[in-house]
Amino acid sequence: MLDRSFLTEGVNGLVVDSIGLLVMITLRYLIAVSLAFVLIRRQPYPLDNEDWHDLRLSVGSTVIFTAISLIAIKLYVDGHTRIYEQPSTYGWWYIGASYLIVLLLQDSYFYCSHRLFHLPQFYQLTHRGHHRSRQPSAWTSFAFDPIESLAHASFLLGVVLVIPLHPVTILAVLTTMTVWAVVNHLGLAELPGHFPHHWLGRWVIGPAHHSVHHTHQDKHYGLYFTFWDKLMGTEDDGYNERLCPHRQAKTIS
Repeated sequence: MLDRSFLTEGVNGLVVDSIGLLVMITLRYLIAVSLAFVLIRRQPYPLDNEDWHDLRLSVGSTVIFTAISLIAIKLYVDGHTRIYEQPSTYGWWYIGASYLIVLLLQDSYFYCSHRLFHLPQFYQLTHRGHHRSRQPSAWTSFAFDPIESLAHASFLLGVVLVIPLHPVTILAVLTTMTVWAVVNHLGLAELPGHFPHHWLGRWVIGPAHHSVHHTHQDKHYGLYFTFWDKLMGTEDDGYNERLCPHRQAKTIS
């Protein structure tokens, strides 16, 4: 399924492969952001100075993601990863199971690294760029400082070295990560009234959950699921009440 001649021989081939990967990863980000605005926001969105700042950081992140992807592909070509091509190797059920395993591991890794980046001694160097925008938008989704970009990309590199993964699983994880990051950074005012905050935000992280982090940076560090914030005491005390105001109203009445 994967072409082991993907990395062509010589410097010229490496340059071509690098440019190709960079274009693919950048387009993935731009398409996800554009679709979010078209399908969810449903109105024109002129970029302001903060958006341009986030866009520049995000493009810088794609350069780092490209470099780590090239390393992963090279390791695969040399037979050093656990990537496998035949679904029958572990069974079709494992493709779905490994997808969930990677999401859980990524969520745990993200929570721990995110809290680490918010420590005063690391914040300016690793995470200040992501919080520079006062009002985050979809453009903020991959606006990482270089060290943070390297940390996120290195996790995925480590995963393919340790856990057997089919290319479909890898693609599903990358797609989930991209879509989740973009949607979670949409401003609450930009979302339609029927957006399912009431069930999405209690156990699965959505825009209502992550928007709290951008106003209270000592809260809500998770990526996909809320259980780490619940377990570690970093969930905002009034979050659940604000999430379901209709329930509170019924209780009062």
